[in-house]
Amino acid sequence: MLDGIFWLAQNTLYISVATAMLILAIVLDLILGDPSPNYPNKWTFKLHPTVLMGNFTKKIEPYFKNHDPKIEKFLGVLLGLTVIAAFAMPTFLGLWAIYTFLPLYLNILIYAILGIILLKMTICIKLETDWAKATAKAINQNDEAETKKYAHFSRRDSKNLNTTQMGSAVIESMSENLIDFKLSPMMSFALFGVTGAIAFRAINTLDGMVGFKTKEHINTGWFSANLDNFINFIPTRLTALLMIVAAAILRMDAKNAWRIARRDHKKTPSRNHGWPMAAVAGALRIQLEKPGQYILGDPQEPLTGDKVMAALKIRDITIVLWGLICVIVLVLVRMWFLPI
Repeated sequence: MLDGIFWLAQNTLYISVATAMLILAIVLDLILGDPSPNYPNKWTFKLHPTVLMGNFTKKIEPYFKNHDPKIEKFLGVLLGLTVIAAFAMPTFLGLWAIYTFLPLYLNILIYAILGIILLKMTICIKLETDWAKATAKAINQNDEAETKKYAHFSRRDSKNLNTTQMGSAVIESMSENLIDFKLSPMMSFALFGVTGAIAFRAINTLDGMVGFKTKEHINTGWFSANLDNFINFIPTRLTALLMIVAAAILRMDAKNAWRIARRDHKKTPSRNHGWPMAAVAGALRIQLEKPGQYILGDPQEPLTGDKVMAALKIRDITIVLWGLICVIVLVLVRMWFLPI
């Protein structure tokens, strides 16, 4: 009986600490945000894990090239595993050492503090929020030059885009980033701890660096691209459903969100990200367009800055709903597996 009580108390402690880590990592991001890519020479930007992962991938990729496509594809697997291991293993071993060798309770405190900092670096909410608000204001003022200052937001060439198209790019990016920089890292932490969140950030960064069907990356990047697609397959679809629920909570057009998500999700090059992008287009009753590539939704209402702000509200409610799911998963996982 005493063993059972000790087991319950220990698990309750670990679950409480893990839940607090997830919440505090999000709070820390909302307070501090992320370094802006508009200032790439700042040390805070250069030392951000995502930047380090990207630079590391770029530096070692040439060593995984081969004139034989089959061999190069195999080397692409090794490239992906190398980058993931280079960041996930030190994270795991460092936190394991803290948990194992420091005195009881001090180990949990130090583990939690470092874990919160590392987890925060896999999540990006504040920077995106600030840019979205600034873009929305510029769109409402029809200030095309000001709108284009936030082109980094969508990683899209803004040279020939008008304010409406920039607004579309921002909303599309918010929908895509909702998975990559918020929900998937949160779920990775819930399932596999801090190491899982870091591993996901490495996988997602690999996809952003080499996961393209270009001559340069089609072989070395195929593994990274498909791994990212596989990991995000369920989260993207669940996210679309939660966005529809969020639209209903906010009294937006949830029915239209479901209709457009089902109709248009296949129109984007990504197998996954078309779901949340189409869902938000339907909820907002607007048309999203990447010129020359795809059109999502119907132009039932004009795409104004207010629509960008409405997309932010959908995003925020979706994060809260996802967070509740993560806590449930976290509890179930940590009732069986230790440590945190």
